[in-house]
Amino acid sequence: MSPMITSILILSLATGTIITMASFHWLLAWMGLELNTLAILPIISKSHHPRATEASTKYFLTQAAASALILFSSVMNAQATGQWSILQLENPLAQTLLTVALAMKLGLAPTHFWLPEVLQGSSFKTGLIIITWQKLAPMTLLLLTWNQASMLTLTVMGSLSVVVGGLGGLNQTQLRKVIAFSSIAHLGWMATIVTKSNKLALLNLTMYILISTPMMLSLIFSSTKTTQDLTTTWTTSPMLAPLTMMTLLSLGGLPPLSGFMPKWLTLEELLAQNMTPLATMLAMSTLLSLFFYLRLSYSLSVTVSPSPTKTSSKWRLKPNTSTLLLSIALPSSILALPLTPLMKP
Repeated sequence: MSPMITSILILSLATGTIITMASFHWLLAWMGLELNTLAILPIISKSHHPRATEASTKYFLTQAAASALILFSSVMNAQATGQWSILQLENPLAQTLLTVALAMKLGLAPTHFWLPEVLQGSSFKTGLIIITWQKLAPMTLLLLTWNQASMLTLTVMGSLSVVVGGLGGLNQTQLRKVIAFSSIAHLGWMATIVTKSNKLALLNLTMYILISTPMMLSLIFSSTKTTQDLTTTWTTSPMLAPLTMMTLLSLGGLPPLSGFMPKWLTLEELLAQNMTPLATMLAMSTLLSLFFYLRLSYSLSVTVSPSPTKTSSKWRLKPNTSTLLLSIALPSSILALPLTPLMKP
């Protein structure tokens, strides 16, 4: 793919997301989502591998169905109320349809089946776009309609996503599928809390992107694709191995790392609203995700301090932009827990 085409596609991605985030009319929001979907499809299938083509097809079918549901719910609401404003979603059936459509866009259970397959068929760079940038537009619509969306539907789908994300990642050896199920679990936390506190949902999304981005960049930099590859990370980047291990633990929500902060505040908010059973289920379910993160971290920790050998190291390379970026991004995604008192709503 030529640099000019790549630039056009990335610009279209950014434009589609910005249109959706800045719109208050359902048709404009739908147009932004469609532009976003059409721009990512050539990026997913640019390798011309059968798995990439399959992944782009699955992504297109799922996103097209979700966009059709969004358009249908907005038309139904406009027919009932006579207005197209996003902030005036008053029809109960339209609210439920919109909630299901946004859940399909995000990859919430039980409409999550496309996400692991699409990530597995994509490159790590494309996967980084899918789990971070592509979540911004539907999450914006969810945050705009947080007080009008179906609370029961979001709570059930969010809780189910946390359980499915934890169970699904237990028996995976491909890191892209592990990251996909981790994304499902984190989106479950956001969907569960968004109808109770939209500020905490935004904090969850922000922390997830801040932690996932350097983690994916570190995997790209070390060319790690499976759990077996993690055991040889030290030979190519010895400074990156312990930082990647800490980032994985932070993504799993292990205190006192940054990933624990949004989970802590979310559980505190649920307890304050007398939702103790829901908070208990989320806390127990997230232990499943933490388990496979601990397993991945153990694969890295075994090689952090290897036995000395007489062979020359392969990692003696000149620092480049990627290493400088990772040296800044990784610590910042790990050490944000002291800011917790400032984050309380």
